[in-house]
Amino acid sequence: MSSDYTYDEQGQFFPFFILTLSGLVTLPLTYNLLRPSKELENTASRIKSDFKPEHADLVEAQKRKRLRKERRIKRIATVVVGYAVMAWMVYLILVTARTTAKLYDPYDILGVSRSADERAISRHYKRLSLVYHPDKIRPDPAKNETIEMLNERFVELTKAYKALTDEEIRNNYLQYGHPDGKQSFSIGIALPKLIVMDGNGKYVLLVYGALLGVLLPYIVGKWWYGTQRYTKERVLVASAGNIFREYKDDLSDNGIMNALSSGEEFKEILKGAKAESGLAKLEKKVLAEETSFLSAKDRETLKNLDSDTRRKALALLWAYIGRVDLGDSTLNAEKYEAAPVALSLTEAFTAISLAFGNLRPIIGAYKASQSLIQAVPANASPLLQLPNFTDAVVKSVEGEDAKNHFTVQTFMKLPESERRIRSIGAGLLSEKQYAEAISVAQQLPVLEVSKAFFKVMGEKVITPSSLVQLVVKARFIPPGCTSIPAVNELDLEDIDPDDDDLDALMGRKPAKNRTTKIVDGKTVEAKIEKVQPPLAHAPYLARDHSPRWHIFLADAKQGKMAVPPFTFTTFDKPILDEAGKPTFNVQTLKMQFQAPPQVGDYTFVMHMICDSYLGLDNKMEITLHIDDPAKAAALEEEDDISEPDEDSIAGQMQALKTGQAPKKKARKASDSSSEEESDTDGDAGDTSDTNTETEDED
Repeated sequence: MSSDYTYDEQGQFFPFFILTLSGLVTLPLTYNLLRPSKELENTASRIKSDFKPEHADLVEAQKRKRLRKERRIKRIATVVVGYAVMAWMVYLILVTARTTAKLYDPYDILGVSRSADERAISRHYKRLSLVYHPDKIRPDPAKNETIEMLNERFVELTKAYKALTDEEIRNNYLQYGHPDGKQSFSIGIALPKLIVMDGNGKYVLLVYGALLGVLLPYIVGKWWYGTQRYTKERVLVASAGNIFREYKDDLSDNGIMNALSSGEEFKEILKGAKAESGLAKLEKKVLAEETSFLSAKDRETLKNLDSDTRRKALALLWAYIGRVDLGDSTLNAEKYEAAPVALSLTEAFTAISLAFGNLRPIIGAYKASQSLIQAVPANASPLLQLPNFTDAVVKSVEGEDAKNHFTVQTFMKLPESERRIRSIGAGLLSEKQYAEAISVAQQLPVLEVSKAFFKVMGEKVITPSSLVQLVVKARFIPPGCTSIPAVNELDLEDIDPDDDDLDALMGRKPAKNRTTKIVDGKTVEAKIEKVQPPLAHAPYLARDHSPRWHIFLADAKQGKMAVPPFTFTTFDKPILDEAGKPTFNVQTLKMQFQAPPQVGDYTFVMHMICDSYLGLDNKMEITLHIDDPAKAAALEEEDDISEPDEDSIAGQMQALKTGQAPKKKARKASDSSSEEESDTDGDAGDTSDTNTETEDED
């Protein structure tokens, strides 16, 4: 059997090869694009509000622009092209299947059933011979038949007949699939002829060299360089370096905005002529006397910047947090585009501040996040977060001579009649605007601390260098809530996880990530579903943001961070019920760290800061008491002595009183050697809270 390899563009295997390659690329990309996102911003609900800020159309346009970037148009185009190629290959496979020669089938050629015996086949062949024998049939001009065609048809009928009746020919058919024995075949491997034609070799090598020596290294290098350009906070490494150089131990408020303006990301949104376009008008608007949140030092800082890109970036950020109308749609659009970039850069500044450990820049970083999300200067009134509130309304509510700003909670604690008098009127809020502001205020996720204490799992005291947990018990109490139920004291306790739950013991996750309840007298375990607060109400920010709560301990005397922040985005218990009303459930937040190595009392200031809203922060003193290890050993020994043995008189007396036999005590090693097995039960004592007191710090 001979074979003939041909290079044609109609090969049978080429479509299968291309279909497989395109599928390996297209299908994973499709899954990547269509799979449900697990980003916090895509899984949370929203605060109900119909408020539309000034330039709402520009904010929405910037949101759509960011979404287009995040969806990566290149990947979408690749998927579309991939499916087009796959569809074309399927079409070629179908066409090839129709044009490919069928396997030789004598039954089909004769038109007889496979169950027909030799006599039936012979009779059928004789009838066909009377019709198709060259001496009997004449060519039909209407069918374009020729004598040669008729002869070939009769030869095929004869071969088919012999393949089923003649012993030798039948053996050929059974062994080789054809009555004539071995047949040559042709395999089309679908390579264009120009590739193998003489004289084209150098061009083929040139193409392969370009693909393998240039294009492939370029793609791999671009991917690798792209991964190395960003830090784990998804900020350009160059930006992180610039911010690091701008860092100072006393940096805060507008100084942090100045540091953020050094980010390289601003060069991407202010390319070419955009850096200088409208810069003079922008600076004039920002430096006007109406923008009172800028100090003389801040104004001088802006004027002394050499880079036009950085000057414009800083001016745009100040215009954004000051809600300055720039009187130009292009400048206003750039203002709303710059804010999300700066919010991402605060992640890098926070990481740098945490590395140095100075308290002021750390708190300033979280304050900068609040300012950017709410478009409010750091030291401005938190009431500006509410819809329709302006400086004039704030002055009316707080009073002209107010020394301290009102928080939203303070405002909502005012009697309804007094709130209305201070807020509604000429030059202030209308009834509708007031209702919008109150509606949003009543939905803000204010997390109030009920109790905070230290503990070591399974121990009654905290010893030096032990693994300590700070347990914070808190409730979400939206501003303006009435009839708030008292805290159940049992909810303020912290029960240790099951002893066999290694992940919980190591602090990697809650105990078995489930809770137990009694149903029909049986203990049923139910999985704990994490609950996420609504997205931050940030009508001026051109991106969605899920609130984050940061808890850390500080040494107020030295102005240093003592324990790095733990960030909380989800909670174990429902925040709202099915009707959308607050549940006032006690949430448990835990952070774990190593205790100091010396015995004594250590007083920390606990900061709990929400990165999305102004005025929702908590600050309180909390004392960590470190006991001598000898005390812990004495307590353990006391616990062992306090439990009477079941064989003793005290044990029998206890059994009579309680109705239960006392647990057997663990035997000593000397006693256990005389027995095959000692029946011991560990004494799992209840976890006791450390003797710490917390008090609010005004």
